Amino acid sequence: MTHRIMQKAGFAAVVFAALTGVTFAQDYPTKPITLIVPWPAGGSTDISMRAIADSASKVLGQPIVVDNKGGGGGTVGPATMAATAKPDGYTISQIPITVFRLPLMQQVSWDASKDFTYIVHLTGYTFGVTTNAESQFKTWQDVVDFAKANPGKVTYATPGAGTSLHIGMEQIAAKAGIKLTQVPFKGGAETNAAVLGKHTMLQADSTGWRPLVDAGKLRLLMVWTSKRSPNFPDVPTLNELGYSMVYDSPFGIAGPKGMDPKIVAKLHDAFKKAIEDPAVIATLAKFDMVVNYKNTEDYVKFVGEVTESERKVIESLGLAKKAN
Repeated sequence: MTHRIMQKAGFAAVVFAALTGVTFAQDYPTKPITLIVPWPAGGSTDISMRAIADSASKVLGQPIVVDNKGGGGGTVGPATMAATAKPDGYTISQIPITVFRLPLMQQVSWDASKDFTYIVHLTGYTFGVTTNAESQFKTWQDVVDFAKANPGKVTYATPGAGTSLHIGMEQIAAKAGIKLTQVPFKGGAETNAAVLGKHTMLQADSTGWRPLVDAGKLRLLMVWTSKRSPNFPDVPTLNELGYSMVYDSPFGIAGPKGMDPKIVAKLHDAFKKAIEDPAVIATLAKFDMVVNYKNTEDYVKFVGEVTESERKVIESLGLAKKAN
């Protein structure tokens, strides 16, 4: 009798799982996982995340399918996930720093402290400012001189308003005493096209521009790292140019709120192994990206810290949203 009751209970659990989409943590994953990359295909984030996802999928034993959802400075994808995805571990997203920053600048549909389950922190970027190789700007000082003589005439492409590139450029402009005009796009592929086609005078973005710089089509004027890039040893850092700033916009992976901690742990372990994979490290190195690992607990703490840090920057630039 007891055995029959247990059989019925087990069958009921299987039916419930099938009807609701709930997956038992010990069996996870049993189907492909969707990884939202909130930038267009072909940029440095997309390429690096595909390498990480491929490595992590081998650990998990299921494919990780990249879904590019660009827009909103990298926030459309995570916001869509937070609003619509089940917390079953089958939809996760790269989380750019704009997820924490944009709510400080405008009304948004998500709460970064409540609407995500943070899984693992992965890496960060090398940012730089480029111009067309045929441009009159040979150095950053040339830009400053022109901008002082022509306020607002220098245009620069970014992967979106509120991104680290936008905020960084505004900080640089404020320190230099110049006015620049941002032209926002959805990601690196578009900012590359903008500066290459001379639609903007400058591009501020991560190292998706590297092939064009290597090919002599774009000129790299500066990088925003603490030290010079080993790939571009002749290019000065912001610090060397007199701006006491370092910007690397670190990022990680999260899912919707309410995920099972056991599933979070499985994803954490798989992505941690992925960023230790020599093939992944080599891909990151091509874009001057270095591993910046934080476990789940430390990542959650980091979210609170970076939000407060960004609040001070946004307020200092006069970009904070107005109180209701």
